[in-house]
Amino acid sequence: MFTPKPKGSVVMLFRDRADAGQKLAKALHRYKSRHPIILALPRGGVPVAAEVAKSLEAPLDLILVRKIGVPIQPELAMGAVVDGDEPMVVRNTDVIETTGVSEQRFDAICQQELAEIERRRQRYLGDRARSAIKGQVLIIIDDGIATGATTLAAIRALRKREPRELVLAVPVAPLETLEKLHAEVDAVVCLDTPTDFEAIGLYYRDFHQVSDEEVIATLKRFPANRTGASV
Repeated sequence: MFTPKPKGSVVMLFRDRADAGQKLAKALHRYKSRHPIILALPRGGVPVAAEVAKSLEAPLDLILVRKIGVPIQPELAMGAVVDGDEPMVVRNTDVIETTGVSEQRFDAICQQELAEIERRRQRYLGDRARSAIKGQVLIIIDDGIATGATTLAAIRALRKREPRELVLAVPVAPLETLEKLHAEVDAVVCLDTPTDFEAIGLYYRDFHQVSDEEVIATLKRFPANRTGASV
């Protein structure tokens, strides 16, 4: 469910992540009867996902994934890593080859990001129950997608856990990235696909950095599972 916007068109501008989540929830309303689980990419995806979980009366959990950035340009993803018993690493070979990053340097940065994932898991989740995944309809949510490296890693890690259906839902993303990701999921819902895509934050009036405290407080408002479900 996404269509390209013509050059020069006015892009959708969200007031903040909550506004984006409310709009996204309307687009996802048909999933309410399918009893989905909402999985947010922290930290920015959490306020968006919270609005969807509230509207769909759905459980909320996190998918802990970190971008592996190029050393001299950290915002450029050369891969991503996802938390798990056996962490999943996705490599962006084109970026690695273009930037000339060695395998040793890649692995070193990957280990740093794994350490940050562990910090976040302890800080955000502690002894909180985790959502049951196998056989469930999952909706993966972030506040936007740029290159798609972290999103791809999250999708592939979740697919290994045998959900019934995987849905990717975001407020804004470039069309070419969504087309690449579409083959990895069962459905894509995106509200805006600007032709001349720029940084995600430019499509929000308020794009402040989400704090650890905001993530923790949001999770406390939602269960990880419906009554009777088990991990």
